[in-house]
Amino acid sequence: MSIASIGYLLPKRELEIEFRDSGDVYCYFDVPEEIFAAFMAAESKGTYLNQVFKPRKDRYVLILEGKKPRP
Repeated sequence: MSIASIGYLLPKRELEIEFRDSGDVYCYFDVPEEIFAAFMAAESKGTYLNQVFKPRKDRYVLILEGKKPRP
């Protein structure tokens, strides 16, 4: 998983992730600051995303569909 950029809005507890391969940008809601900090400290952001965010069943939405072709 290739992440191009990461942003976090503390007051709203929203995490935005842009993926390099697709160009898609997702917004994850109600992400605690400590989860964001651990995500940023993770050696592999993709692994952390799959192992922590998916089991937590965080709400998310695709906010920008990338222009890059899909395989």
